[in-house]
Amino acid sequence: MKQINEALTSTVEALTAPGKLHANLLRRHDERIALPSAVAVDEIIELSRGLVFPGFFSENEQDDMSFSFGTGLLVAKLHKLLLEQIKACNNIVGVSAAGNDKVEAKALATEFVTSLPALRDELHKDLSAIFHGDPAALSVAEIIYSYPAIRAIINHRVAHRLYVAGVKILPRMISEHAHRETGIDIHPGATIGHSFMIDHGTGVVIGETAIIGDRCRIYQGVTLGARSFPTDESGSMVKQLPRHPIIGNDVVIYANSTILGRVNIGDRCIIGGNIWITESVPADTTVLQAHAENRLTCHRNKQ
Repeated sequence: MKQINEALTSTVEALTAPGKLHANLLRRHDERIALPSAVAVDEIIELSRGLVFPGFFSENEQDDMSFSFGTGLLVAKLHKLLLEQIKACNNIVGVSAAGNDKVEAKALATEFVTSLPALRDELHKDLSAIFHGDPAALSVAEIIYSYPAIRAIINHRVAHRLYVAGVKILPRMISEHAHRETGIDIHPGATIGHSFMIDHGTGVVIGETAIIGDRCRIYQGVTLGARSFPTDESGSMVKQLPRHPIIGNDVVIYANSTILGRVNIGDRCIIGGNIWITESVPADTTVLQAHAENRLTCHRNKQ
Protein backbone atom coordinates (compact mmCIF):
# COMPACT_ATOMS: atom_id res chain seq x y z
CA MET A 1 0.00 0.00 0.00
CA LYS A 2 2.83 2.38 0.89
CA GLN A 3 4.42 1.74 -2.48
CA ILE A 4 1.13 2.51 -4.27
CA ASN A 5 0.66 5.75 -2.30
CA GLU A 6 4.18 6.85 -3.12
CA ALA A 7 3.60 6.11 -6.79
CA LEU A 8 0.35 8.11 -6.80
CA THR A 9 1.97 11.00 -4.95
CA SER A 10 4.82 11.02 -7.43
CA THR A 11 2.33 11.13 -10.30
CA VAL A 12 0.47 14.09 -8.79
CA GLU A 13 3.73 15.98 -8.33
CA ALA A 14 4.73 15.30 -11.93
CA LEU A 15 1.32 16.46 -13.23
CA THR A 16 1.37 19.70 -11.22
CA ALA A 17 5.05 20.65 -11.37
CA PRO A 18 5.29 24.26 -12.69
CA GLY A 19 7.99 23.38 -15.19
CA LYS A 20 5.81 20.64 -16.70
CA LEU A 21 2.67 22.73 -17.24
CA HIS A 22 1.97 24.20 -20.67
CA ALA A 23 -0.18 27.33 -20.58
CA ASN A 24 -2.35 26.23 -23.49
CA LEU A 25 -3.11 22.91 -21.77
CA LEU A 26 -4.13 24.40 -18.42
CA ARG A 27 -7.53 25.92 -17.73
CA ARG A 28 -8.25 27.09 -14.20
CA HIS A 29 -11.94 26.70 -13.38
CA ASP A 30 -12.84 30.08 -11.96
CA GLU A 31 -16.49 30.33 -10.86
CA ARG A 32 -16.60 33.84 -12.32
CA ILE A 33 -15.61 32.63 -15.79
CA ALA A 34 -18.02 30.38 -17.68
CA LEU A 35 -16.52 27.65 -19.85
CA PRO A 36 -18.13 25.86 -22.83
CA SER A 37 -20.44 23.01 -21.89
CA ALA A 38 -20.86 19.89 -24.02
CA VAL A 39 -24.22 19.31 -22.30
CA ALA A 40 -25.41 22.79 -23.31
CA VAL A 41 -24.22 22.23 -26.88
CA ASP A 42 -26.25 19.00 -27.06
CA GLU A 43 -29.29 20.95 -25.87
CA ILE A 44 -28.70 23.70 -28.45
CA ILE A 45 -28.68 21.05 -31.17
CA GLU A 46 -31.85 19.36 -29.93
CA LEU A 47 -33.65 22.71 -29.61
CA SER A 48 -32.59 23.74 -33.12
CA ARG A 49 -33.73 20.41 -34.55
CA GLY A 50 -37.00 20.63 -32.65
CA LEU A 51 -37.76 24.13 -33.88
CA VAL A 52 -37.10 23.38 -37.56
CA PHE A 53 -38.88 20.00 -37.44
CA PRO A 54 -41.48 20.36 -34.66
CA GLY A 55 -43.06 17.12 -33.54
CA PHE A 56 -40.05 15.08 -34.62
CA PHE A 57 -37.31 16.34 -32.30
CA SER A 58 -39.52 18.01 -29.68
CA GLU A 59 -42.82 17.35 -27.90
CA ASN A 60 -44.24 20.81 -28.54
CA GLU A 61 -48.05 20.62 -28.62
CA GLN A 62 -49.58 21.00 -32.07
CA ASP A 63 -52.85 22.92 -31.44
CA ASP A 64 -52.57 26.56 -32.47
CA MET A 65 -52.49 28.31 -29.07
CA SER A 66 -50.23 25.91 -27.18
CA PHE A 67 -47.99 25.39 -30.23
CA SER A 68 -47.31 29.11 -30.49
CA PHE A 69 -46.72 29.42 -26.75
CA GLY A 70 -44.49 26.32 -26.65
CA THR A 71 -42.48 27.53 -29.64
CA GLY A 72 -41.95 30.85 -27.90
CA LEU A 73 -40.56 29.09 -24.84
CA LEU A 74 -38.20 26.98 -26.97
CA VAL A 75 -36.98 30.02 -28.91
CA ALA A 76 -36.29 31.92 -25.69
CA LYS A 77 -34.46 28.94 -24.21
CA LEU A 78 -32.34 28.50 -27.35
CA HIS A 79 -31.45 32.19 -27.37
CA LYS A 80 -30.38 32.07 -23.71
CA LEU A 81 -28.26 28.94 -24.18
CA LEU A 82 -26.62 30.33 -27.32
CA LEU A 83 -25.78 33.59 -25.60
CA GLU A 84 -24.21 31.75 -22.65
CA GLN A 85 -22.17 29.44 -24.84
CA ILE A 86 -20.97 32.18 -27.21
CA LYS A 87 -19.69 34.14 -24.19
CA ALA A 88 -18.15 30.98 -22.73
CA CYS A 89 -16.33 30.24 -25.97
CA ASN A 90 -15.09 33.84 -26.03
CA ASN A 91 -13.59 33.23 -22.60
CA ILE A 92 -11.62 30.27 -23.96
CA VAL A 93 -10.12 32.19 -26.87
CA GLY A 94 -9.35 35.22 -24.71
CA VAL A 95 -12.14 37.53 -25.86
CA SER A 96 -13.57 39.53 -22.98
CA ALA A 97 -17.28 39.02 -22.33
CA ALA A 98 -17.58 42.58 -21.03
CA GLY A 99 -18.68 45.76 -22.80
CA ASN A 100 -19.01 45.58 -26.58
CA ASP A 101 -18.17 41.88 -26.68
CA LYS A 102 -21.16 41.12 -24.48
CA VAL A 103 -23.39 43.16 -26.77
CA GLU A 104 -21.92 41.38 -29.79
CA ALA A 105 -22.60 37.95 -28.25
CA LYS A 106 -26.23 38.91 -27.75
CA ALA A 107 -26.46 40.14 -31.33
CA LEU A 108 -24.95 36.89 -32.66
CA ALA A 109 -27.41 34.78 -30.65
CA THR A 110 -30.33 36.92 -31.84
CA GLU A 111 -29.14 36.78 -35.46
CA PHE A 112 -29.05 32.99 -35.37
CA VAL A 113 -32.45 32.56 -33.74
CA THR A 114 -34.12 34.93 -36.19
CA SER A 115 -32.63 32.91 -39.07
CA LEU A 116 -34.52 29.75 -38.02
CA PRO A 117 -37.38 30.19 -40.55
CA ALA A 118 -34.83 30.45 -43.39
CA LEU A 119 -32.95 27.48 -41.93
CA ARG A 120 -36.16 25.43 -42.00
CA ASP A 121 -36.73 26.30 -45.67
CA GLU A 122 -33.15 25.31 -46.50
CA LEU A 123 -33.41 22.01 -44.66
CA HIS A 124 -36.74 21.25 -46.33
CA LYS A 125 -34.91 21.31 -49.68
CA ASP A 126 -32.26 18.93 -48.31
CA LEU A 127 -34.97 16.64 -47.00
CA SER A 128 -36.77 16.68 -50.34
CA ALA A 129 -33.50 15.86 -52.15
CA ILE A 130 -32.93 12.85 -49.91
CA PHE A 131 -36.51 11.61 -50.31
CA HIS A 132 -36.49 11.90 -54.11
CA GLY A 133 -32.92 10.63 -54.45
CA ASP A 134 -33.22 7.48 -52.34
CA PRO A 135 -35.54 4.73 -53.63
CA ALA A 136 -35.43 3.09 -50.19
CA ALA A 137 -36.95 6.16 -48.51
CA LEU A 138 -40.65 5.46 -48.05
CA SER A 139 -41.60 8.70 -46.29
CA VAL A 140 -40.23 12.02 -45.11
CA ALA A 141 -40.93 10.95 -41.53
CA GLU A 142 -38.71 7.89 -41.98
CA ILE A 143 -35.84 10.11 -43.11
CA ILE A 144 -36.16 12.58 -40.23
CA TYR A 145 -36.45 9.85 -37.60
CA SER A 146 -33.83 7.42 -38.86
CA TYR A 147 -31.43 8.80 -41.50
CA PRO A 148 -28.05 9.92 -40.16
CA ALA A 149 -27.59 12.27 -43.13
CA ILE A 150 -30.37 14.66 -42.16
CA ARG A 151 -29.02 14.92 -38.61
CA ALA A 152 -25.54 15.70 -39.91
CA ILE A 153 -26.89 18.22 -42.41
CA ILE A 154 -28.97 19.97 -39.73
CA ASN A 155 -25.90 20.28 -37.54
CA HIS A 156 -23.87 21.60 -40.43
CA ARG A 157 -26.44 24.21 -41.43
CA VAL A 158 -26.57 25.39 -37.79
CA ALA A 159 -22.78 25.32 -37.32
CA HIS A 160 -22.07 27.05 -40.64
CA ARG A 161 -24.36 29.96 -39.79
CA LEU A 162 -22.53 30.48 -36.50
CA TYR A 163 -19.13 30.00 -38.18
CA VAL A 164 -19.82 32.63 -40.85
CA ALA A 165 -21.06 35.01 -38.15
CA GLY A 166 -17.68 34.73 -36.41
CA VAL A 167 -18.66 32.63 -33.38
CA LYS A 168 -15.62 30.87 -31.92
CA ILE A 169 -15.30 27.15 -31.00
CA LEU A 170 -19.06 26.50 -30.73
CA PRO A 171 -19.53 25.73 -34.47
CA ARG A 172 -16.82 23.06 -34.29
CA MET A 173 -18.41 21.53 -31.17
CA ILE A 174 -21.71 21.31 -33.06
CA SER A 175 -20.11 19.69 -36.11
CA GLU A 176 -18.22 17.20 -33.93
CA HIS A 177 -21.52 16.26 -32.25
CA ALA A 178 -22.76 15.12 -35.66
CA HIS A 179 -19.44 13.37 -36.33
CA ARG A 180 -19.81 11.30 -33.16
CA GLU A 181 -23.49 10.65 -33.78
CA THR A 182 -23.39 9.77 -37.49
CA GLY A 183 -19.80 9.15 -38.62
CA ILE A 184 -20.18 12.10 -41.02
CA ASP A 185 -17.46 14.74 -40.57
CA ILE A 186 -18.30 18.14 -42.09
CA HIS A 187 -16.23 21.13 -41.03
CA PRO A 188 -18.49 24.10 -40.16
CA GLY A 189 -16.55 26.27 -42.61
CA ALA A 190 -17.57 24.19 -45.64
CA THR A 191 -20.01 25.97 -47.96
CA ILE A 192 -22.81 23.70 -49.18
CA GLY A 193 -25.55 24.67 -51.62
CA HIS A 194 -29.23 23.80 -51.41
CA SER A 195 -30.86 20.38 -51.96
CA PHE A 196 -27.84 18.50 -50.63
CA MET A 197 -28.01 14.72 -50.30
CA ILE A 198 -25.71 12.33 -48.45
CA ASP A 199 -26.63 8.66 -48.89
CA HIS A 200 -25.58 6.20 -46.17
CA GLY A 201 -22.93 8.66 -45.05
CA THR A 202 -20.53 6.74 -42.83
CA GLY A 203 -16.97 7.99 -43.33
CA VAL A 204 -17.84 11.13 -45.32
CA VAL A 205 -15.28 13.91 -44.74
CA ILE A 206 -15.75 17.46 -46.04
CA GLY A 207 -12.99 19.96 -45.30
CA GLU A 208 -13.14 23.52 -44.04
CA THR A 209 -12.74 25.39 -47.33
CA ALA A 210 -14.69 22.98 -49.54
CA ILE A 211 -17.42 24.51 -51.68
CA ILE A 212 -20.30 22.32 -52.88
CA GLY A 213 -22.88 23.56 -55.36
CA ASP A 214 -26.62 22.99 -55.52
CA ARG A 215 -28.38 19.62 -55.90
CA CYS A 216 -25.24 17.54 -55.25
CA ARG A 217 -25.28 13.95 -54.03
CA ILE A 218 -22.46 12.09 -52.30
CA TYR A 219 -22.18 8.59 -50.89
CA GLN A 220 -20.42 6.92 -47.98
CA GLY A 221 -16.67 7.20 -47.61
CA VAL A 222 -16.30 10.26 -49.85
CA THR A 223 -13.47 12.63 -48.87
CA LEU A 224 -13.21 16.23 -50.01
CA GLY A 225 -9.81 16.94 -48.51
CA ALA A 226 -6.58 18.92 -48.78
CA ARG A 227 -3.62 17.75 -50.80
CA SER A 228 -0.92 19.86 -49.14
CA PHE A 229 -0.49 22.15 -46.16
CA PRO A 230 1.57 25.29 -46.90
CA THR A 231 3.86 26.59 -44.17
CA ASP A 232 5.19 30.07 -43.40
CA GLU A 233 8.83 31.17 -43.04
CA SER A 234 9.04 29.71 -39.52
CA GLY A 235 7.71 26.35 -40.71
CA SER A 236 4.32 26.77 -39.05
CA MET A 237 1.26 25.65 -40.99
CA VAL A 238 -0.70 28.51 -42.58
CA LYS A 239 -4.30 28.32 -41.43
CA GLN A 240 -7.53 28.71 -43.41
CA LEU A 241 -6.03 28.91 -46.89
CA PRO A 242 -8.35 27.60 -49.65
CA ARG A 243 -7.17 23.99 -49.93
CA HIS A 244 -10.25 21.85 -50.52
CA PRO A 245 -12.22 21.03 -53.69
CA ILE A 246 -14.85 23.16 -55.39
CA ILE A 247 -17.75 20.98 -56.51
CA GLY A 248 -20.14 22.35 -59.14
CA ASN A 249 -23.91 22.00 -59.36
CA ASP A 250 -25.69 18.66 -59.92
CA VAL A 251 -22.57 16.58 -59.21
CA VAL A 252 -22.76 12.96 -58.03
CA ILE A 253 -19.79 11.42 -56.17
CA TYR A 254 -20.05 7.70 -55.50
CA ALA A 255 -18.75 5.71 -52.54
CA ASN A 256 -15.16 5.89 -51.26
CA SER A 257 -13.93 8.42 -53.80
CA THR A 258 -11.30 10.93 -52.69
CA ILE A 259 -10.91 14.41 -54.18
CA LEU A 260 -7.94 16.38 -52.88
CA GLY A 261 -6.71 19.95 -53.23
CA ARG A 262 -8.21 23.13 -54.64
CA VAL A 263 -9.49 21.45 -57.77
CA ASN A 264 -12.72 22.14 -59.63
CA ILE A 265 -15.25 19.42 -60.39
CA GLY A 266 -17.48 20.90 -63.05
CA ASP A 267 -21.28 21.00 -63.17
CA ARG A 268 -23.12 17.73 -63.80
CA CYS A 269 -20.02 15.55 -63.36
CA ILE A 270 -20.35 11.96 -62.18
CA ILE A 271 -17.44 10.61 -60.14
CA GLY A 272 -17.52 6.83 -59.86
CA GLY A 273 -16.66 4.81 -56.77
CA ASN A 274 -13.11 4.34 -55.45
CA ILE A 275 -11.64 7.16 -57.54
CA TRP A 276 -8.62 9.28 -56.48
CA ILE A 277 -8.69 12.77 -58.02
CA THR A 278 -6.11 15.54 -57.64
CA GLU A 279 -6.80 17.44 -60.87
CA SER A 280 -9.79 19.47 -62.05
CA VAL A 281 -12.52 17.71 -64.04
CA PRO A 282 -14.44 19.64 -66.73
CA ALA A 283 -18.21 19.92 -66.68
CA ASP A 284 -20.37 17.07 -67.99
CA THR A 285 -17.67 14.44 -67.44
CA THR A 286 -18.06 10.96 -66.05
CA VAL A 287 -15.00 9.52 -64.32
CA LEU A 288 -15.02 5.73 -63.90
CA GLN A 289 -12.58 3.16 -62.60
CA ALA A 290 -11.63 0.72 -65.34
CA HIS A 291 -11.27 -2.38 -63.16
CA ALA A 292 -9.61 -4.61 -65.74
CA GLU A 293 -6.91 -2.11 -66.71
CA ASN A 294 -6.67 -0.43 -63.30
CA ARG A 295 -6.76 3.09 -64.74
CA LEU A 296 -9.19 6.00 -65.00
CA THR A 297 -11.49 6.29 -67.97
CA CYS A 298 -13.14 9.63 -68.67
CA HIS A 299 -15.75 10.38 -71.28
CA ARG A 300 -18.18 13.15 -72.04
CA ASN A 301 -21.74 12.65 -70.85
CA LYS A 302 -24.39 12.52 -73.54
CA GLN A 303 -26.12 15.87 -73.80
